[in-house]
Amino acid sequence: MARKLIVVVILVALGGGGFAYWQLHQPPEGRGLTLYGNVEVRQVNLGFRVAGRVQTMLADEGDGVAAGQPLARLDPVPYQQELELAQAELDAAQATLDKLQAGTRKEEIAQARALVSEAEAERERLVKEFERARQLRQQNLSSQSDYDVALAARNESEARLASAHAQLDMALAGSRVEDVAAAAAELRAAQVKAAQARTRLDDTELRAPAAGIIVTRAVEPGAIVAAGSTIVSLSLESPVWVRAYVPEPQLGQIREGMRVTVLSDGGARLPGQVGFISPDAEFTPKSVQTPELRTDLVYRLRIVVEDPRRVLRRGMPVSVALEHEAVAAGS
Repeated sequence: MARKLIVVVILVALGGGGFAYWQLHQPPEGRGLTLYGNVEVRQVNLGFRVAGRVQTMLADEGDGVAAGQPLARLDPVPYQQELELAQAELDAAQATLDKLQAGTRKEEIAQARALVSEAEAERERLVKEFERARQLRQQNLSSQSDYDVALAARNESEARLASAHAQLDMALAGSRVEDVAAAAAELRAAQVKAAQARTRLDDTELRAPAAGIIVTRAVEPGAIVAAGSTIVSLSLESPVWVRAYVPEPQLGQIREGMRVTVLSDGGARLPGQVGFISPDAEFTPKSVQTPELRTDLVYRLRIVVEDPRRVLRRGMPVSVALEHEAVAAGS
């Protein structure tokens, strides 16, 4: 009798547990529409934008990270040297432009004036000598060669005076507009080059673009990595989506923005909202198991789930229950 009583109790307990599990996985009031799908969590492969030797890994698999948190660093020395060289070129370009914009120094202008005065005095002396030579030649008191020498000396002095005047005019006018423009362009190029070097140096530190969990650590310190190669893989905390499918006959019962309940096999019940309904029909994917196990035309849904405790995991099969009132309103 005791043994029969134990069997009866076990059967009752199993029946009650099965009913509770069935009840837990029913939509509200047991009359709503239930869909099936899988959890999608965005995962991103992160890498450096520059190549180099990995100096430090700051996160391991399973670590939760915040947005902007450093995850890894490359050896920065080559990029620091590149930045120093670019900064030196920038300083030189700036000095050249400043020199041209400042114009000629007062000392240089004074020197140019002195050269003009010297050239004028020399020309005056040689003009007088030429006049004497011309008079002597007219009187046949000197040779033709003496006259030619005096004439050449006078002409040369006039040329030197003209050159001295030109140098003074240039000193007074200052730098040419074209030279200043060329120097300004070289300065801008040097500024861009320095900014690029600074960006490359900043890129030796890899930071998390958003909060999440490290799922893969692909390299270790000392490894030489190429630009863009995966260093870590990050599973993002949000958004968490469910990819579900609605059969074509029930499509009219669903609308974007509709509130739903997402149920996991582990008993979790999470609120969600229909965020997207595909405009294109497709066949039911094999990964989605409906009770009928049939292949019909369905439309893909994206359900945005509120999962603050991170109950759902990527690829997890779930059910999506639409409340009876919402279904009725949609129909």
